[in-house]
Amino acid sequence: MYLKPRKWYHHRIFPEPINDKYMQIFDNIFLLLSVSILLMCSSAQESLQASHQKEYPNVALSKELVRAAREGTDASEIMDKLATVSVEELSTELDSDEASKAFWINVYNGYVQNILTKRPELFEDRGAFFKKDQIRVAGELISLDKIEHGIIRGSKIKWLLGLVSNPFVDKYERTFRMSQADGRIHFALNCGAKSCPYIAIYDAPFMDEQLDEISRQFLNRNSTYSPEENRVNVTSLFSWFRGDFGGKSGIRDYLKKYDVIPPDSKPSLSFDDYDWTLELGNYTDLSAGKTAAR
Repeated sequence: MYLKPRKWYHHRIFPEPINDKYMQIFDNIFLLLSVSILLMCSSAQESLQASHQKEYPNVALSKELVRAAREGTDASEIMDKLATVSVEELSTELDSDEASKAFWINVYNGYVQNILTKRPELFEDRGAFFKKDQIRVAGELISLDKIEHGIIRGSKIKWLLGLVSNPFVDKYERTFRMSQADGRIHFALNCGAKSCPYIAIYDAPFMDEQLDEISRQFLNRNSTYSPEENRVNVTSLFSWFRGDFGGKSGIRDYLKKYDVIPPDSKPSLSFDDYDWTLELGNYTDLSAGKTAAR
């Protein structure tokens, strides 16, 4: 017996009426697929909600460190807590690159502001300042360089443009480092110089959106596109860490993503000089995760 298709999707899939038996089989398959898709969507939504509800006590401490620097209040108690948390507890909490980025970027920015506010003369020898082991986190005395290049950039060698990773790293760095470099972190880290990105407070559940927001802010503030000359002037950060951005084509992709240059353009890149004048206290607020960042 032949019947006309009974459901809306039959008309799209079967040009002619089909046997009722096969139609029923198809209906059952379609129903199973629909249920599977709904379950997957539900699971993804629950996972997202769980990530937003998860407690991040040490990320919260890192946020307080930045807030103390911004408000000019004493951060010694916060630093003591960050120093004495166990490696096991901290590594368990920082169970994703998003959580790790939020924690370590806040720690980096918070410590730079706190240290240089008290002793600005340390910035006169920047190389020594960034290399010195002067920050204690989870029982280990570490440097700003270790946080930036070892942990946040995933063990990249500082002066090799983001093209080469360091194969000889200690257990502490292997425990906390990111799985891969994310170019956007360069628009979030503030080393105390005038040309540095502004400082925001980052939170694990909103990290991806916050990095997009700070990248858009920084790049639109520090880039100049000249269509008549087919050239764009950009921050030196792109040149120093070009491997983190995927080379010149990757740099242009960043500029297109954040609306600095048109999608169909291919301008030449000109890297502006970096102003290393010490300038503290440059903060900004982000809309992503605004309530949680307070």
